Amino acid sequence: MSSSPKDKSALIAAFRAAAHEQVDRWVDQQTNLFEAETLPTLRQISDQFTRTRSTLLGGCLEEMVKELTEAYRAQELAGCPHCGKSLKRHSINTKTLNTLQGSVTLARPYFYCRSCKAGVYPLDEALELADEAYQYDMQEKMLRLGVESPYAISADLFKELTGISPSNHCHHDTLNRIGAAAPIEEVIPSAEEIACRIAAVHSATGEQPVLAVASDGAHTPTRPKGGRNHRRGAGKWREVKGFRIYLLDGKERIVQIASWHQIQDAAQFTKDLAVVAARIPQDKVRIALLGDGAQWLWTAMTQNFPDGRQVLDYYHCAEHVHKVARLQYGDTLDAQQWAEATLTRLYMDQSGAAIGGLKRMQPSGAEAMKEIRNLINYLAHHRHRLGYQECKDAGMPIGSGGIESANKHICHVRLKRSGAWWLVENGNTMLRLRCALYNGTFDTVLNSYIAKKRLKGVQ
Repeated sequence: MSSSPKDKSALIAAFRAAAHEQVDRWVDQQTNLFEAETLPTLRQISDQFTRTRSTLLGGCLEEMVKELTEAYRAQELAGCPHCGKSLKRHSINTKTLNTLQGSVTLARPYFYCRSCKAGVYPLDEALELADEAYQYDMQEKMLRLGVESPYAISADLFKELTGISPSNHCHHDTLNRIGAAAPIEEVIPSAEEIACRIAAVHSATGEQPVLAVASDGAHTPTRPKGGRNHRRGAGKWREVKGFRIYLLDGKERIVQIASWHQIQDAAQFTKDLAVVAARIPQDKVRIALLGDGAQWLWTAMTQNFPDGRQVLDYYHCAEHVHKVARLQYGDTLDAQQWAEATLTRLYMDQSGAAIGGLKRMQPSGAEAMKEIRNLINYLAHHRHRLGYQECKDAGMPIGSGGIESANKHICHVRLKRSGAWWLVENGNTMLRLRCALYNGTFDTVLNSYIAKKRLKGVQ
């Protein structure tokens, strides 16, 4: 339904006249500033504009929409989206829409197909209206604030910044509704985008970049269903299994590829990692697999990146060594010297010498004996993941700081707040959206949600 050049000129003229009327109404709201006994400050004037701008912008928006959709509002016939049958207009229904610019009230023709038992609003489809009163421009901003701050805070910020005040529940519902519809396939960048990021680093360094695949677990507080105060104390800490995949650009800077964190079991974690692994051209990068001593993460990483160089996180390894040193030698110089000597052997891939020294060690007590045995088993199990000097020479990382940082910024900052206890599904929804934010796919997730809603409306 298009307009001729003449029609467009007439539309613009009509809108100009309507907008002038809206400006006059808005100016009437500002007369108190001129009537004040003292000069208002710039901040007071600005605050007044913020409080009243929805009158002006909302009114102008409504007039523009009406002018642009005149043909849709006058529509008397429409085709059924299911069977194609020609339908007569059944009724005209009014709906008030809340946008960032203000409220808009639209009268929309409604068509009903008795054969399909389905109704349709052509104007809603043309304008991509949300089913909810709050439209997608507002939902996007609520989403961005909600993934960064608690719902009460995000609602206050939204009101302060826009002058519009959707409830805390509205923020909560919007985030859960959109996040629940975001699968890993959308949260993770596309194969084309990943290839572009790899190519950019390759061009900058002149050699195959190092791709770090780091996995780890973090804990978050969860609660059962039944209300926040129901069965108080029944909540428990659950492990968030996550991975972060990133490139090193040769200057010790990280180029993000993908992060994914969920409260889930090891089997599902392995499947999720496979989604990303399938999008990475593994022959174009040198792969380093980073993790601590947990077996589930090594199983997942080696299954999906079979040619990756396995690297036991140096700092986790060092913690085990220093624990034995303290138990065996106490807080002494001997403890420091022994730990440094042992770590040097491990750094130089002399794990056999380090294990031999531990076996010859005379334990100072029962607890020291236990930890010495634990360290022997730990090093023997992971000896093929040591040799840190060789990794450094190849430009590969030896620490899992990348995933530790992701745990903090994606998981802990939002989920581990004082008094926060999450339903598992809501916690995973929040994690998906925060991953999208860091992966650069936030807009993709939102646009896909809108597209799915439109498709569902015509099915």
